Amino acid sequence: MSDEPTDAPIDEPVPAVEIPPLISIAALVLDFLCIHPFRDGNGRVSRLLTLLALYQHGYEVGRYVSLERMVEESKVDYYECLHRSSQGWHEGKHELTPWFNFLLAIIRRSYVELEKRAGQVSSPRGAKAELVLAAIRAQPGDFRLADIERACPGVGREWIRSLLTDLKANGEASCRGKGPAARWQYLGSKGINS
Repeated sequence: MSDEPTDAPIDEPVPAVEIPPLISIAALVLDFLCIHPFRDGNGRVSRLLTLLALYQHGYEVGRYVSLERMVEESKVDYYECLHRSSQGWHEGKHELTPWFNFLLAIIRRSYVELEKRAGQVSSPRGAKAELVLAAIRAQPGDFRLADIERACPGVGREWIRSLLTDLKANGEASCRGKGPAARWQYLGSKGINS
């Protein structure tokens, strides 16, 4: 091998580097804030930009939890992290980490709040029973327990079996056979479970 220059092309494509979406979103928002394009409202616009970028990458927590409020509640940290990350930005010698950690903490807190809210929402009493009864009534003729299970994916087999047994005892359903091959038929409401 020689140390002489080769005639290889200099313009060879550089392989693309996959940057995780949350890092690229943090960098985008920090760049926007450092450019500071408006006389007033840069912070609010940056939060809209954050929401848009998050939506485009499948992070939709901002639809349910106000990121604006989350930032407002962390205003001191917001300004501190923005200041630390923007030092040296114009020279390309800034550190994204403080801003990234702040943004990630806001997103994480938003998901925790959404999870708490979702945990507080419960089905009204009897919702599963109504779902199963509606599926039974919708059957055009004979059906199997498995047909009702498919129509009510969030309801357990034993709950469905219990409702079918109650309907049979009330004369609202009939059953031919036993086990998985059993065929049920809805006979109509007698006023008890309607």
